[in-house]
Order: sequence, then structure tokens, then C-alpha cells
Amino acid sequence: MPAIPPLEPQRLCTRCTPDLLDFDTTESLPEPDEIFGQERAVDAVRLALEIDAPGYNLFVLGEPGGGRHAAVRRLLEAHAATRPSPGDWIYINNFAEPNYPHALQLPPGRGTQFRDDMQQFVSELGQAIAAGFDSDEYRARIESIQDEFKQREESALRALGDEASDKGIAFLRTPQGFAFVPMKGEESLDPEAFNALPEEERERIGKLIEGLREKLHKLLQQFPRQRREMQGRIREASRETLELAVGHLVEELKERHSDLPAIQTFLDKVLRDVVEVGQELRDQASKSDSSGPSEGGISAQRYQVNLLVDQDGRKTAPIVFEDHPTFPNLVGRVDQIAHMGTLVTNFTLIRAGALHRANGGYLILDAEKVLTQAYAWEGLKRSLKSGQVRIESLAQVFGWVGSLPLEPDPIPLSVKVVLVGLRRHYYLLKALDPEFDELFKIGADFEDVVERTPDNTRHYLRKAASLARQQGLLPLDRDAAGRLVEYASRLAEDAGKLSTRTRELADLLRESDHVARAAGRPAMQRRDIESALAARIERADRLRDAVHDAVLRNTLLISTTGAEVGQINGLAVIDLGDFMFGRPTRITATARLGDGDVVDIERKAELGRAIHTKGVMILSACLASRYAQNRPLSLSASLVFEQSYGPVEGDSASLAELCALLSALSGVPIRQSLAITGSINQHGKVQAIGGVNEKIEGFFDICQARGLTGEQGVLIPASNVKHLMLRDDVVQAAAEGRFHVHPVSTVDEAITLLTGISAGEADAKGAYPEGSVNQRIEARITELIALRKEFGSGKRGAKGNGKSARTQEPDGGLK
Repeated sequence: MPAIPPLEPQRLCTRCTPDLLDFDTTESLPEPDEIFGQERAVDAVRLALEIDAPGYNLFVLGEPGGGRHAAVRRLLEAHAATRPSPGDWIYINNFAEPNYPHALQLPPGRGTQFRDDMQQFVSELGQAIAAGFDSDEYRARIESIQDEFKQREESALRALGDEASDKGIAFLRTPQGFAFVPMKGEESLDPEAFNALPEEERERIGKLIEGLREKLHKLLQQFPRQRREMQGRIREASRETLELAVGHLVEELKERHSDLPAIQTFLDKVLRDVVEVGQELRDQASKSDSSGPSEGGISAQRYQVNLLVDQDGRKTAPIVFEDHPTFPNLVGRVDQIAHMGTLVTNFTLIRAGALHRANGGYLILDAEKVLTQAYAWEGLKRSLKSGQVRIESLAQVFGWVGSLPLEPDPIPLSVKVVLVGLRRHYYLLKALDPEFDELFKIGADFEDVVERTPDNTRHYLRKAASLARQQGLLPLDRDAAGRLVEYASRLAEDAGKLSTRTRELADLLRESDHVARAAGRPAMQRRDIESALAARIERADRLRDAVHDAVLRNTLLISTTGAEVGQINGLAVIDLGDFMFGRPTRITATARLGDGDVVDIERKAELGRAIHTKGVMILSACLASRYAQNRPLSLSASLVFEQSYGPVEGDSASLAELCALLSALSGVPIRQSLAITGSINQHGKVQAIGGVNEKIEGFFDICQARGLTGEQGVLIPASNVKHLMLRDDVVQAAAEGRFHVHPVSTVDEAITLLTGISAGEADAKGAYPEGSVNQRIEARITELIALRKEFGSGKRGAKGNGKSARTQEPDGGLK
């Protein structure tokens, strides 16, 4: 088998080519004119914006920090500029049913004007009413009406008195009421004189008095009706007076808003209501502040306007981002205030939600926040499905309200909702919510990485220059810009890609700017970027230092020299969220006579997870396929991660595990100066894994700390070469021949490099070359099969302590 040379240094890190850096500093780079590398997502966003039909709302997918919000906002602003402002919304009092306020839509800016006009009207209303009621004309008219009815009463009573006098009966007005007393001449008779009269005379006088009393009773029954008539005439006079006193104020308002029929209708109702309740308004104003709520009375607040949505003269459609999408913040709420020990409310306490403010435009929401707020998701769907925003409390939604609530008119809804979330949110909603597809028909999936083409690289640098300018940072010189591109590829974990995580980019620029300014440089240089990256690692690598210290002090046993049978250096990655690092781990294997099973000790100990178990099953199948296709695999093997005390997941160690097992079977030692990573398939092909850069650097750091000898190195899948973006010190060591990175495509290539002995290729008869690793494994498996036959026949089972053949442990040194 031909030797596999290590990778050339230039393949360990793809540098940014100088021809892409045709500038002195990024200050000369123009602003980016497009969203680079996101053509698919941009087309989806534009489609959602251009289709004006129900359900064509947008869900933006992608990872946080990728600039999704900024990109979508930019597209929304461009589209909003082509759409007119939807206008203002106000709530006004419903004089007939105050618990059901009316909603009106006004042209942009007119809501503020009308609100101010009605506030001015309310401030002048009290004076106008007082002036009308205090006028000489009104007082004279009221006095005239009162005198008229007083005279009518007096005339009726006088006529009755005259009638009584003609009949010899006196009609007297006493403190206790009216009385009829018989007369004798000009003198009234006292009871003794009356009793002294003849009986016939007493009876005659008694009948006369009874008749007069009946007439008085009828007359007194007429007086309340007359007084009501008087009150009616007084009210009519008050209405006419109020209409004259207030009418000019209303007419002025109607002239100012003559182009709005809905306002004209409302002002007519205002005038009618003032005419009806003006006296009560005057009385209430004398008792309390008319600007506050009233209990058991009314106030001039009933004529004010609640400006729900003010477009502030906006000429284009609104764009609203709601960062706290609770149910009330989405659909609005009705506030209450404490007054006289109770909670009261009215139409002026109605508050707009995000759907109201975005109505006629665009509403941006964070999907996770909406989904985690009580009833917010259901409230949003309900509004979108019904095409209107209905303001109600959660207590109303669930029917928990015992009192009569305020129920404002629902407002027609026409809004484009943009949900921004993770991919798992999108696919979970599609799977679990049957209404989701109906309401969010368009998904825009933003790429996490883009191709590292010359055009994309130039766009990336323009984006970096724009971020620096926006935040008032120093520009980058040529070398710093090239290092930034390399950092973007490292973030993407692919030398041929660029990460779109603009948050990471902006953070690095700020930190590098801090370093450059501290050094007094006019522009950021490559060393400033390097210093900022090194400082990041220094802040986060406490755990890495602890692991390295444990290895270097031989607490964690990792060998970097010598050779051992059945022992290999695997590579793992620890992800701390903001920092990843690789650490070597010792994997050991043993092989013995058995039934063909490979025991995964991690699995048995319930530390191995599903993917790792799958990897062990694949290597077991590969082993059986290579060496025991036509015969039983009469061995038992065990694999374990030594000094591993936590969960083990992933299949990136399956190549290392198989090589350790092959070493245990062949008896050929593995060079401990090498570490290996990679997964395998059932045919022994090596497959790509993740975290390749961190894994290489993790083993390099241990080897460098112990001293590089030129023998150390790492074996990686050949398909991972395109992902290499290694640190400068690793690349330098490789260039000096002190460290090596070997790409492998098959397990045979890997075992050859690890042992220094050719794996061997089978000839036409299936035989491997003498002394090769595969030939030794073949011989060992043949020996184990023979041993099993001996045990099965009982030739060796009778010896020893009498145990059966299946339960005896064969000597691992048997040949």
C-alpha cells in the first residue's frame, strides 16, 4: 500500500488571496447594495410581501446572530415605501350604549387634530353652558314660565275660594294645608257655634264643604301635571339655550372637518347629548373635576376622543417590532383606574396593541416569545383568521368576567405578520398546529453559511466596513480584512464557506477596535484581530486549561510517545456555547474467544448515546464483513473510552475504535504519537466528522506542551480536508515538519499509518500478504474459530475446574 504523505501547510488553512484586497483600508469600501448569499430567502420574503392575500404571512427561519432581522427590516422598508399610510384610528363614545364604544378611521394626522379639537371643545363647554344658563334672557324666560304656572295655580285656588265664599264657606290656607270653614256673616263659626245650628243647617253646610273638598282634591291633582308641564317647558327652554350656547362650538368643528362624514355624524350626536344632559353636566362639574372619571354621574370626558393609533402624518405603511408580545400587547387592552374605592373604566382608557399600530403595514414578532406567552399565539391566530382586532381581556376570553365589561368595536385588520424564529420552531408548528400552514404560507430560510466566492468575499468585506462605520469603529487595513475573512471561514467550519453570523462579526470588530485604539493605531491591523481572538479564548478556556493540566500531569492518561496494542488516541470536542475545544481521549479494545459480539462498555454503562451506539454497530458489521463473511466470527470484543465519566455521543470515534480493535486482534501496536478521528461505514470507508479544527488543535496543544518531536500528528477523514482552517501555530509547525495532518479514506490507510505496517490488500484468492495487519487479523480469527471448535467438541472442556466450554475464559496469549 503506498505511503500517505501529510497535508501540505497551505492546505491546512485557506488564506484570503491578496487580489481580493484591492484597498488600503475598508473605509474606501462602499455600502453593501444587496443582501449577499441569501438569494433564496430574499426571494421568499419578496413573494410574501407582494402577494396581498389572506394567509401570506412570513416565517423567517435561521440561526440567531445571522442578521435575519436587519435583512428583513431592510426589505420591509423598501416595500413599505411603495404603500400609503393606513391612517389613524380613534375610539369615540357611544352615547346610546356607553359599554360599546365606536371605532372610526381617519386620514393620517387627522386623528391628532380631531382629538385636540375635542379637548378644546371640552375645555370651552363648561363656560359655554354656564354662560347660557347665567344669561339674563334664560333667567327671564325661566322666571316667565314659572310665573305663568304659579299664576295658573293661584287663579284656580282663587276661583275655588270665591265659589266657597259665595256659598258661605271660608277657604283658608293654613300651615297644615287648605281648610273649608262655615261663615256667619263676615265671621267664621267656631265648633260650638256650628254645633248649635239646627241639624238641617249643619247637614246643608256639610254637603257644601264636601263638594268643595272634592273640587279642591281634583285641583290639587292637576297641579303636579302642570308642574311637569312647567318642567318640560323649562327643559325645552334649556335645550334651546344650550343649543344656542354650544351650537356655535359644534358648528366650528363641523366646518373644520367637513370632509369627514363620520365626524359630522358624531358631532351631531355630541350636540344632541349636550342639549339633553347639559344641566347635569353643569351640576356634576360643580361637584368634581370634569376631566376625571365620575361615579353615579356624568362628565364632559364623554365628548373626548381616544386616539388609539396615530400615524403622525406618516406617508408610508408602518413597520412595528413588538419585543414583548403578550396577549394585551398584541390585541390591546382596556385599563382601569381606582376611584372612590372601586375600579372604573371608560372608552378613553382603551389602549392599542401591536396589531393596531401595525395595521395596514407590517408586524415583526419573535416566534419563541409569542409561543411562550399565555394565549398570545391563539390571540394572534384569531385576529389573522377573523381579519379584525377585538380588544378583550383574558378574563373575557375565558369567560371569567362577572361584571359588564367594556366591549369596543373590533377594528378591521390588514397586516403582514413576520415571525422570526429557529428552524425547529417552524417545523414543529407545521407538524403540530393545523392552522399554521393556513396563516403562514411562506417560509424564508436564511443560510447560516455562504460560498466563499470572490464576489461573496467582497460583499462580506463591504458588510464589515458598513458595520464599522455604523458603530463609529476604526477601519480595517488589508491584512486585518483578510484575517476577518479567514475568521468567517473558521466560524463556518469550512474553508470554502463564509459564516453569515453578523453578530459575531460585529462583536469581533468592537473588540479589535478596542485593541487598536489602545495601541494608538489609525486602523485595525491583523495583530489587533489576533489579539481580540486570543483574549476571547483566554476569557473562556478555564475548563480547557484544567483538562490540559490533568493530561500533562498524567491524571488523565494520554500517551504521545511509544506504541501500545489495543490502545489509541481518539479526539473529542467540548462545546461550551461560546467556545469549543478539542481534547484527546484514550480508547482501548480487547478481543477474545466468543460469539462474535462487540461489547460497547459505554452503552452497557448507559453512558453511550444512540449515535455512538450506532457507530459501534457499524464497526461490528464492518469487522464481520471483512474477516468472516463465510464463517462465524468467533470472538468477543469490548471497547471503552478510558477515564470517561459522562455521556458519549456521536460516531466520530468509530474509526478510532475499529483501529484499536484491529490492533488488539492483530497484536500490532499503535503509535501513540498519533491521534485519529473519523466515522466509518460498513465497507470500511472513512466519513467526515464535525469539529475537525478543534480536534487537531486539541491534540497539538498537548504535544506542543510536551515537546514536538516531528513524530506527532493527527489522522482525519480525507473528506474533512476542505474544512481545515487551523491556527497559525499549527500551520507553522506542520511547515517545519514538527507536526503532521494525514488524510485517510479507508480503515486500511488509517491502520497502516498508525502501526507503520501495511494493512495489506487481498489477492485474487482473498489472501493477504504475509506479515500485513490484515493477514495477522485473518490468522487470529482463524485460530479463534479453531479454538471454538475444540471447546464445542468437548476436547478442552473437561480440563480445569469443570466449567463448561462456553464459560471458560481463554488465555489472551493463546496463539
